[in-house]
Amino acid sequence: MKYNPEIHHRRSIRLPSYDYSQPGAYFITLCTTQKQCWFGQIKDGTMHINLLGEIVQNEWLKSAQMRQNLRLDEWIVMPNHFHAIVWMFESEQEQKSNSSPVLLGKVNCQELSHKLSKQSFHRKANSLGSFIGGFKASVTKKINQLCQNPSIPIWQRNYYESIIQDERTLDSIREYIQQNPQRWVEDPDHPQFQANNSELLLDLRF
Repeated sequence: MKYNPEIHHRRSIRLPSYDYSQPGAYFITLCTTQKQCWFGQIKDGTMHINLLGEIVQNEWLKSAQMRQNLRLDEWIVMPNHFHAIVWMFESEQEQKSNSSPVLLGKVNCQELSHKLSKQSFHRKANSLGSFIGGFKASVTKKINQLCQNPSIPIWQRNYYESIIQDERTLDSIREYIQQNPQRWVEDPDHPQFQANNSELLLDLRF
């Protein structure tokens, strides 16, 4: 699939009136500092993660296991960024107080999208921002311990997200994530498109 700016456009600004703890599907992208290729390399259209990439992979799975209101969909670790689809669900407490419960056993865009409503934004404990913040912090901590170099930030400060509101978009983004390694040479995050790709921030030996 070719890059579709209408579907895959990365928006780094949170919607000020949107509650990111409410049920829904989200496409997120996290990039490394200065888009340094720290997590592995692409060979013959396949992503081969290194030890740092394994940390990203393991912490992503672990972070989701700690949150009952979150489900993982398609995701991939790339050399200098990370793509994923995340589903946010109502917690058990929210379900009990909600007259229109969400069916947790079935992921359905149409059922979840009608719950998207404008509310005043604040960072809740079970919000998407809280989850991403915890994931980024745990990855940074583990990598700093391994590299014995705590002064280098691993991630860019912000992250990109878009709200998935229909099945067609969901399927398209899933395919986009799956084919990301095959499209690496065309990816805007590829080192050839980065002006500062010659500056080495972390000397990796693995």
